[in-house]
Amino acid sequence: MSEVEMTGPEPAGQTGQLSVETTSADGIRVLTLAGEIDHHTGDTLRQALHVWDTPRPRVVADLGQVTFMDSSGINIFITAHRALGEAGGWLRLAAAGESVMRTISLVGVDTVIDCRETLHQALLTG
Repeated sequence: MSEVEMTGPEPAGQTGQLSVETTSADGIRVLTLAGEIDHHTGDTLRQALHVWDTPRPRVVADLGQVTFMDSSGINIFITAHRALGEAGGWLRLAAAGESVMRTISLVGVDTVIDCRETLHQALLTG
C-alpha cells in the first residue's frame, strides 16, 4: 500500500533544522515533517512540496512533529496550495500540534487549506 522514499538531508532535533520524509499512500504524496519551519528551513519545505509538475498532484503534509512554524511556513504552504490547485490537485495539512495549529488558525490558513486532525483523516479521499 505504501511506497517509501526517504528525503531530507537536514536532521531534525537541532535548533533551526527541518527533516522531511517522503512516502506515498494510494497515490497521495505524504510529507512527514519534523523540526522547525522558518526562514532558515523554508527551502527544504519548498523543495519537498514542489510536485505540481505531475498530473493532479495530491499532497498531505504531516505536521505532527513540527515544533515551530512562522510566517515563512505559512507563505510556503499557501503558495503550494495555489500551485497544486492550479495543477488539478490539492494540499492538506495534518496532525498539527497545538502551537503550530494556533499559528495556522490565527492567520486563517485553516479557512483556505484543508486541515485535518490526523494523518489518517487527511488521507481519506473526498
